[in-house]
Amino acid sequence: MTPLRTLATAGRVLAQIRHDPRTIALLLVVPSLLIGLVAWIFSDTTVFSTIGPAMLALFPFVVMFVVTSITTLRERRTGTLERMLSMPLGKADLILGYTLAFGLLAVLQSSIAVGLSVWVYGLEIEGSVWLLLSVAVADAVLGTTLGLLASAFARTEFQVVQFMPAFVFPQILLGGIFLPRDQLPAGLEEISDWLPLSHAIDALRAVATDSEDAAYVTAELLVIGAWIVAAVVIGSITLRRRTP
Repeated sequence: MTPLRTLATAGRVLAQIRHDPRTIALLLVVPSLLIGLVAWIFSDTTVFSTIGPAMLALFPFVVMFVVTSITTLRERRTGTLERMLSMPLGKADLILGYTLAFGLLAVLQSSIAVGLSVWVYGLEIEGSVWLLLSVAVADAVLGTTLGLLASAFARTEFQVVQFMPAFVFPQILLGGIFLPRDQLPAGLEEISDWLPLSHAIDALRAVATDSEDAAYVTAELLVIGAWIVAAVVIGSITLRRRTP
């Protein structure tokens, strides 16, 4: 693994995405529009102040998961990855390059989503906006790395979508969006503790309500970071040159 090869891979991915306006719109615009739609639905109530932080975690996470996994799989199916890996480029360089490229897009995506949520949609934040942005970025990067991991096991774009019930839906159901995690039935709360999206939602809510100190949020960020690293490592090990 060399930094120059990783940066070169990231640059190639960003150059490719730059020429795809639909992907750019999906990454940077759609999550903010969906959050705005939720805010509009509950505009006459205080509900958005309660669920807004969870929406900041949910929509960017899902969008990054889908786009990253499909993009990586498409390059493997077309033989691009096989040609790249035939050069002096390791699997770790490739995965880290993709993570870096989509991580930069995650920063833009989260900045837009947080900015609009706080200053346009009316999301009330009692804690630090910068800390909120940090958690939102980590959450989006998490979606990226899990998408890279999912693409290693899929053979078609349709199979990537099929993986969403296994990778994403349980995290949505048990993440505390519909019911506080401490009110989940016995056993489910313990399962939710192991799901990374739960920690992202908890951290965003803690910052929004200023109900926990910085040490708590930092601990949650460390958990999210551990999942990101694990997904990158496993994705590097399981990555195939092309789809059979």
